[in-house]
Amino acid sequence: MSITRLSLLFLLFCCCLPGMAQRVLIEKADQSLQHKYAINELTKALNSQRYTIVGPAGKSDFIVRLAPVVATLGAEAFTLTRQNNQIVITGGDARGLLYGCLSVVEDLQNKIPLQQVKARNERPHNALRAIKFDLPWDTYRHSYALDLHYDTCRDTLYWEAFLDMMVKNRFNALSLWNLHPYTFMIRPTNFPAATPFNNQQLAEWQTLFKSLFRMAKERSIDTYLIPFNIFTSPEFSKAYNPNPALNNLDHKHFVDGDTSAIVKRYTRECVTQVLNEYPDLTGFGLTLGEGMGGMTPQQREDWMTATIIEGMRLANRKTKLVHRIPFSSTTGSLGVTSVDTEKLTRKSVEREGDLPFIEGPVWADLKYNWSHAHSTPTLVKVHGGKLYDTYFNPTPTSYKITWTARNEDFFCLRWGVPSFVRAHIAANSQAYVGGYFLGSETYIPAKDYFTTPGGPVDWRYAFERQWLFYKIWGRLLYNPGTSDVVFQNEFVRRYGPSANHLLEAYTLASATPLRLASAFDFTWDFSLYSEGMMAHDAEKNVSYISVSQQITQPTLDSNYVSVSDYVRLTTTGSPISPTKITPLKLATLLETDCRKALLLVKPINTSANRSLHYEVADVKAWANLGLHLAEKLRGAVALQTYRTTGNATMKQQSVKHLKAALRYWDEVITITRPIYNDMPLVHLSEQKGGTPAQNDQLRFHWAILRPKVVQDITMAEQTQFSPKK
Repeated sequence: MSITRLSLLFLLFCCCLPGMAQRVLIEKADQSLQHKYAINELTKALNSQRYTIVGPAGKSDFIVRLAPVVATLGAEAFTLTRQNNQIVITGGDARGLLYGCLSVVEDLQNKIPLQQVKARNERPHNALRAIKFDLPWDTYRHSYALDLHYDTCRDTLYWEAFLDMMVKNRFNALSLWNLHPYTFMIRPTNFPAATPFNNQQLAEWQTLFKSLFRMAKERSIDTYLIPFNIFTSPEFSKAYNPNPALNNLDHKHFVDGDTSAIVKRYTRECVTQVLNEYPDLTGFGLTLGEGMGGMTPQQREDWMTATIIEGMRLANRKTKLVHRIPFSSTTGSLGVTSVDTEKLTRKSVEREGDLPFIEGPVWADLKYNWSHAHSTPTLVKVHGGKLYDTYFNPTPTSYKITWTARNEDFFCLRWGVPSFVRAHIAANSQAYVGGYFLGSETYIPAKDYFTTPGGPVDWRYAFERQWLFYKIWGRLLYNPGTSDVVFQNEFVRRYGPSANHLLEAYTLASATPLRLASAFDFTWDFSLYSEGMMAHDAEKNVSYISVSQQITQPTLDSNYVSVSDYVRLTTTGSPISPTKITPLKLATLLETDCRKALLLVKPINTSANRSLHYEVADVKAWANLGLHLAEKLRGAVALQTYRTTGNATMKQQSVKHLKAALRYWDEVITITRPIYNDMPLVHLSEQKGGTPAQNDQLRFHWAILRPKVVQDITMAEQTQFSPKK
């Protein structure tokens, strides 16, 4: 073979290697913001793999063509075809085309050459895939744990990174929650003194919000502003409110609603002005509860109609709407659910969905399993209690039900159980379901206050630590058929082949909080904090869950059996269905899965990569928390059996298991103490004892709770049998 022929073959071979320079032409269909963003992301990914981007007049080896939108594909859908040296990406709309481009970007990041990109098509399973984000100014709760994010969230670089994460994970909406957001965004025309900022300060706030909404639009992410009601700024109250008795200067939640004409007018005009001054803002939301004490459900709906809905009508454009389903059927801020309130609310939402200035469907939102969606995928309750079928039967046409999947259970430790999210989506795929809001009310994923000082890590912001959490929820909400390989590949891309089993390890170990929350009933935010094995105690403070509380607490999921019920049934010889998850069966499940997770991460060498060390450490922490819970459950069963029967052997077994639980807790401390700070939690800032300032100094770490774990052993040792008379 001649040298010339060998050279030609070598050049041809090189052109087929992903690491060698190839010339790529990106053909675009239009100049939309979403197209520009997609092309920019494609360009960065191609450059990182040493491809060369050429212009239309240049010679190319490969073409990536962004085809004109084909509406028949459906909203947010895309197809990707490859033939010879050309990839064609077609979207059902601009968002679908963007997702198709990001699909190619993901392949490139996983070092798949353009010649090996496979044809595919995807379409959205859920129409709404939203993030619930509480802004750190004028927060729902007042706490240092939220205030410390203030500067981070005023930085547009933070929002750029957060929105990049959202679009890559196929989230399509960002909802911004705030008690009273208007005065951070506008100077109300007829109430100028309501805004506390001078012109320069207000201009800075306006630049922040306009930049945020603009960046979201570039990424095809809808934005919703969701204020709480009824609140006004302290400056408004002092300058304009003629009824000082209703001035809520401290923004307390559970107060009577100020339904005066001037507050209605002020709120209505603020809504209109915000919509007119921020054209990139997609829509508004309304909530019925806080600051609306003393009002009936009908009065609350009427107030919303006269303010937010009317303010939307008076704006110069159509907008979208989120209608949070009310929590209370009484005149109290906190109440219970009722069929009558559901009927009233459905009538209001249907009316709103038919309004010409509202772009439907209306998202009618409910909290899934109250504040702790990370429990069982089975719907047991919503905020306030039982959910009846009024919103679903008959199937609505002008609105869709959305579920808020609140996470008040893990902020520090990384989490990822794809099978749980798939089960959640499968259980909520009825025709009336529109999608999900995902987020917390007591945690803001901005400033990283967890990580101890040390070597470099590959994240800057708190949400980047939880990349797996967002990737699993977002990608599966878009397409529940997304393979686990997608998540596994991300581990390998970040950390190399040794991380190949990290997804499986997380799936096994971080099921621990789901199992705890399924076996331990709860209500609102602070009634359970799974990551810390904490819950409300008798004084309504958040404390370590004692073995006595573990015994008496009912289960959330009816498939689980509580410790007290289990002992009662077994000591009386009553049958237990083999399908039920008893405390001892749960302990076995926890031990089996957590030991396997530890075996999976044992071979991983993290000495050269601090970021990988954190990933592996979190698996170990979850696994040891699971082993701790398993031993505590066994100890609880033995202790309750002793209390019931007087069998001294059971008392000895209880102490043995609780001592084993302490050893696993100590292992959690050993793992986490060097890498995690003592952490501020909103849960701790609202304790019953101490002043707010004193409570704000309280911190969480597993090491701080160790004395409480020891108390279980002492209590079991000192327990004496008292036969019932």
